[in-house]
Amino acid sequence: MKVKNKVIIVTGSSKGIGKEVAILLAKNGAKVIVNHSNSENEANETVNRITKNGGTALAIQADVSQKSQVTNLFDKTIEAFGKVDVLINNAGIMYNKFLKDNTQEEFTKLFDINVRGIFNTLQEADSKLADNGIIINFSSSTAKLMFPKYALYSATKAAVEQITKVFSKEIGRGISVNAIAPGATATELFLNGKSQETIDKLSAMNAFNRLAEPIDIARVVLFLASDDSKWISGQVIGANGALV
Repeated sequence: MKVKNKVIIVTGSSKGIGKEVAILLAKNGAKVIVNHSNSENEANETVNRITKNGGTALAIQADVSQKSQVTNLFDKTIEAFGKVDVLINNAGIMYNKFLKDNTQEEFTKLFDINVRGIFNTLQEADSKLADNGIIINFSSSTAKLMFPKYALYSATKAAVEQITKVFSKEIGRGISVNAIAPGATATELFLNGKSQETIDKLSAMNAFNRLAEPIDIARVVLFLASDDSKWISGQVIGANGALV
């Protein structure tokens, strides 16, 4: 129970990896904010699952690309639980297209959610996260690979990694800041539009010949969210089964 009674915001946690993270943190005693932008039903289902298992959770809607909504997310959390100990920036979107096929609108939306979203939450955390708190930003192992159709997505994650490293030396107050970079993970976001051939090819690229399951990533996040990880800061932790 290394995160017992910690108040933890998990952005984009109504489904996928974020949902698994929220459930595991709550199972280990954390009070979890299940954030979503437009998945109210899924967020409520996640909260219900946590509370039925004896955990504490609250769903709060906020589009992380909108500064005012992020401010509201933090303020509502503090109103409900009195503090924020850990911020987990999981919210993100992905388009898989050749660079030449991406539209201006897709470029803007990718960077607004994947990069501006973290920019917004970090600005709030600078003054509203508790002393000795923890921040975990989600990157991706694609930032280190040259996968066709991932240029813009990988670019957003490379930005996240650099922001993470610099911000870890800016924020102070005993707060640690790291990024986690999962590899191919069996989520709806990742599997959408991919052929079985592509999935098999990606599975064969790591040391275990399978896709990660969301729980594989959630267990690493649990460690990073605990005080056992406090001497790790400014790092990008690859959780990818030796993919890269």
